[in-house]
Amino acid sequence: MKNQTKLALTVIIALGSTNLFATNGSNLIATGSKARSMGGTGIGVSHGAESALANVALITEVEKTEISFGGMFFMPDVSNSNSINLDFSQGGTVAAPNLGNESGSASSASDFNVIPEVSLAKKVNNNIYMGIGIWGTAGMGVDYRGSDNSGEMEMVTNLQLMQFALPMAYKKDGFSIGITPLLQYGSLDINYKLSSSLQSAMYMGQTGRLPEQEPQDKNVGSGLAQDLKFGYNLGVSYKTQNGITVGAMYKSQIDMFYKSVLTSAIGAMGVNYTNDTLSTPAEIGAGISYSTQHDTFAFDYKQIKWSDAKGYQDFDWEDQNVFAFGYEHRFDKLALRLGYNYAKSPISEQSLTSVNSAGLNGGLVNTFNTLGFPGIVQTHYTIGSYYQVSKQMGVATAFVYAPEEEISYSNFLGQESTTTHGQTSLSFDLIHRF
Repeated sequence: MKNQTKLALTVIIALGSTNLFATNGSNLIATGSKARSMGGTGIGVSHGAESALANVALITEVEKTEISFGGMFFMPDVSNSNSINLDFSQGGTVAAPNLGNESGSASSASDFNVIPEVSLAKKVNNNIYMGIGIWGTAGMGVDYRGSDNSGEMEMVTNLQLMQFALPMAYKKDGFSIGITPLLQYGSLDINYKLSSSLQSAMYMGQTGRLPEQEPQDKNVGSGLAQDLKFGYNLGVSYKTQNGITVGAMYKSQIDMFYKSVLTSAIGAMGVNYTNDTLSTPAEIGAGISYSTQHDTFAFDYKQIKWSDAKGYQDFDWEDQNVFAFGYEHRFDKLALRLGYNYAKSPISEQSLTSVNSAGLNGGLVNTFNTLGFPGIVQTHYTIGSYYQVSKQMGVATAFVYAPEEEISYSNFLGQESTTTHGQTSLSFDLIHRF
């Protein structure tokens, strides 16, 4: 049964997405066009059936039954310039040879992705609400294939996460509480090429001499690995008579095991690394909104616990404090939305002389963070709309722009690795109420 489920999930993701780049680290700022158009807010403001992951308690705002289905066109723009100058000669001695210059620049070919989502919520009775949904929630990836003889080492990374959930909530007067049990599917792949000269330079750095025989170019990677794990989200909310809604949520950490992927990729760099778990981090947050007849103002704060997440903590990712603001103005059949989202990058430069608790030196950490997993986007500006086509049907849209960020850190050779990363995305959802 587990293998059949994995196969079904793989097919869905193959049809619905490729390499993803998310925004708060490797997490999307929100799922669903309503939330994305309002800066990712959703803890203290209801988005109907779409609220299952943001704050499950808020699905209690559904009047009868609501289904939302659509997706997002995601367009990251990532490039890297990496210095790998292997000229160690000092007067032309064999002990310190000139092995060439493999510095280079390249743009990631992973620049267009489609991310699907389906949400359903139903009012069972005056107190009980239930639903079901499937969402692409997070991911990360670059594709530098074809950049031969360059510092990008033809690196390809691909992390994909999708969640299947059964949200349930209880409502009494203005108070609501809910839980979302979920099944998360994840896949991870890391591949790159170690050239002959780079292997020789690494051997010389470890032993003080060149290898007796010149090594052959080597492709590093163990192939795609997949996992299924359970998790849960909790949420509470309270809605007052004067239009104020407050909410809070907690998301559990989910430890995803990707056999041989991390150990193979890191071990090829001459490090005894034994961890193949890359966790989806826990989150905790609170939000508030105020609504009048025509306007809604919303604010969310949440913390993403990267420093406690296995795998991410080994690469010194720091916790993110996420601040999201959203505004909606409603006309007769049309609503216009604006938003802003900010979270400082979880990645910072590590000292070349440092070795962390996972046994990784700062240069190696910097190399993988800048080249393979550059989750550095910080600021997002959002805009969107909702149009009521009929009594039952509406269309929601969202456009998100994240201006380009740039980092420049010392790589594993003590030279410079510079990465730039910006994003745009366009979302559409059909919302049917009956």
